[in-house]
Amino acid sequence: MAGKTEYKNNWQKENVDRINLIVPKGQKDAIKAHAEARGESVNGFINRAVKEVMEKENGD
Repeated sequence: MAGKTEYKNNWQKENVDRINLIVPKGQKDAIKAHAEARGESVNGFINRAVKEVMEKENGD
């Protein structure tokens, strides 16, 4: 029987893509503070920001 970690890793492999994001020194803390101030995780904030910009630029 697969353990919790193995199950999670397999689920992620099948359901999500990962992006390694590099930002200028100090920007990580600013992004985290901005996201937290709006009740979002950093991941949720970045995903929302990317989606909104793509929709705007694509005219959706």
